[in-house]
Amino acid sequence: MKLTVKYISIRECCTGRLGGKKIKRFKYYIFTVLGASCWGLIGLFVAPLYERGFTAWDVVAIRGIFTFAFLILFMILFQREQLRTRLKDHLFFAGTGILSMALFNYFYFETFSRSNLSIAVTLLYTGPLFVTILARIFFKEPLTMRKGTALFFAIIGCAFVVGLLPFNQTSISITVVLIGILSGFCYALYSILSKPLTKRYSSLTITTFTFLYTSVFMLLTSDLPKKANLFIHLDVWIWSLLLALVATFAAYVLYTTGLKYLETSKASILATIEPIVAVVTGVLFLEDHLFGWQVLGIVFVLYSAILVAGERSRKSKQVIQYVDDIQK
Repeated sequence: MKLTVKYISIRECCTGRLGGKKIKRFKYYIFTVLGASCWGLIGLFVAPLYERGFTAWDVVAIRGIFTFAFLILFMILFQREQLRTRLKDHLFFAGTGILSMALFNYFYFETFSRSNLSIAVTLLYTGPLFVTILARIFFKEPLTMRKGTALFFAIIGCAFVVGLLPFNQTSISITVVLIGILSGFCYALYSILSKPLTKRYSSLTITTFTFLYTSVFMLLTSDLPKKANLFIHLDVWIWSLLLALVATFAAYVLYTTGLKYLETSKASILATIEPIVAVVTGVLFLEDHLFGWQVLGIVFVLYSAILVAGERSRKSKQVIQYVDDIQK
């Protein structure tokens, strides 16, 4: 009897069935896609802040502080019970907030300021490959043929994007390339550092306390207090609020809502709409210019991310099949 109860629980969790009825999950696919699309719009809100005299580090501070304000208000009003945490877990929250969130945002925004949004978001999306490598080092996860193929496509894709291939003619400095790759590396650190937290807290709780430490760290280290006079301009408030509300708060809430009812791997694949939206935004509104081989490189990097997500999907199906075999 106990085995049967556990079997139903796993099936409910993995397939979205509750009481023998399949949950209509289409809206959760929409939530996930909308969340990822909101992330992709970030360039629209960052560029005007650069024009007002803010640096990449300042913009990270604006994003962190404003986003935390929205998140903590939301949690107090609707999810207050999820604010309970253990003191010793705050070392991991600080790690995700400073080593990952603050630094990956800085490297991402700095790459954007030195090149363009399309290149910045593509280099950021080397993150899943760094997750694969770091997971192999720290968690002894196997490096499969599929992951190796994904790594190959990511490297080739980045080479096309920055112009090393096909003609070895690139106008992008090695410094910008390294900064962009560092954004992907720090982005990957979030998955590694937050892994011990996922067993105990919801994604929303982890995100809230991550931004707590991001906002405190950035407030202490940025020149934002010295540039408070720039906030006399209405447009600075508008772009700052949109950066936090649309490209961060709404993105995380929509994505984590979808994540509750979808497999993580499916959500990760749907999230690849983010760089597509970012590239389209850059070309249409920010005057990004891309060659054909750069578009091909972007496709390669996206394909590598999908391959990595597909690996997790295959493992999930194997778990379900194993439970089915036990039940039989």
